[in-house]
Amino acid sequence: MDDSIKVYVVNYPGRTNLVMRYCDPFTGKQIARSTGTDKQREAERVAAKWEAELREGRYQKPTRMTWKEFRERYTREKLATLADKTEEAADSAFNHLEREIAPKLLETLDAEQISRFMRKLSEKGMKATTLSSHMASIRAALNWGERKGFLRKAPDVDMPKAAKGIDCSMRGRPITGEEFERLLDATPKVRKLEPEKWQRLLRGLWLSGLRLGEALQLSWDEDAAITVRLDGKYPRLRLLAEGPKAHRDQLLPITPDFAEFLLATPEAKRKGLVFGIYSGGADKPLSTQRAGRYISAIGEKARVVTNSSSTRKRLNKNTGIVEIVSGCATAHDLRRSFGTRWSQKVMPRVLMQLMRHTSITTTMKFYVENNADSVSAELWGQLGNTLGNTPPEVTPRESQANEADCHNSLSNKA
Repeated sequence: MDDSIKVYVVNYPGRTNLVMRYCDPFTGKQIARSTGTDKQREAERVAAKWEAELREGRYQKPTRMTWKEFRERYTREKLATLADKTEEAADSAFNHLEREIAPKLLETLDAEQISRFMRKLSEKGMKATTLSSHMASIRAALNWGERKGFLRKAPDVDMPKAAKGIDCSMRGRPITGEEFERLLDATPKVRKLEPEKWQRLLRGLWLSGLRLGEALQLSWDEDAAITVRLDGKYPRLRLLAEGPKAHRDQLLPITPDFAEFLLATPEAKRKGLVFGIYSGGADKPLSTQRAGRYISAIGEKARVVTNSSSTRKRLNKNTGIVEIVSGCATAHDLRRSFGTRWSQKVMPRVLMQLMRHTSITTTMKFYVENNADSVSAELWGQLGNTLGNTPPEVTPRESQANEADCHNSLSNKA
């Protein structure tokens, strides 16, 4: 409320007591209530007290705003000004809220309802990180509602915390070349319309390390948020500040194999989106959320499990039985695969640029440290372990050659 509020005393025909009213600055509606007296002076004193309470914010009128109205206003007035990723996260959180709680009025979303919502999602096996993201979106929305006067007070939201001892490293794993081929083979079974486009998108993610949202927006057009640049000595990508994850304009290097993949497109066809996956008849790319679901379905169809510790329940429509499904390959697992492959070929600083990480710590944590097994395999394959009970596997001919080389080396030194 603000100082522009003015409460007036009026005499309604047929009413014994005088009425006081004001115009709500948020809705533009007239708000009225009885003064409890028919005497003008007493009514004016009551109206003056109510006006002071309204201006100082001590009085909060009950709100009858529906959840649907609130969501529409929040989307239009707040989310529209934020990044696309933020809006997508909020939409996902709101959709879960409507499925689990189905609030009718905004004011019914109190601390008890929020707690019940969190409990339901936890019981269904939602990851703590995903639940935290949902609750952060809902808390931000309710706080905005309080600032706008739609809520008396936003309920307290206890953010979920990860249990101690949980590994916070990769939630998936890189996939192998054989598994990638299985994804390509399974694509026509999931995306029966234009499967070639989706296979090409998977190849692009595998070769580029792009995030899914970046790949979907990648364009040949110069004025696009993410575009291919072929005017320099080497092919590059340009990301404008409004692109996903980009807070400033960037000119980025790409790997030779991804450049070769792009240059295979004839010049006459280098127009519009590189992967040509649009949202229905609209002249814009398919949403990241929807594309991600399709790729996850492809990973499930190909039976490429990348996170066995993550499970969800799924109703088998053919049998009617609820099945437990492990986490299968996602678009981000293709990005992990790219990072892992190139971490064995380039230095961390170069890998950091290829992955577009803002911190070298992220690069070291998620990719370089994960090379320990491959390095160990190479060491053990050549030398065996220190106890001598796992000798390297070599053929007799290789053994004789090694002995001859050793003998010649000693003779030369002598």
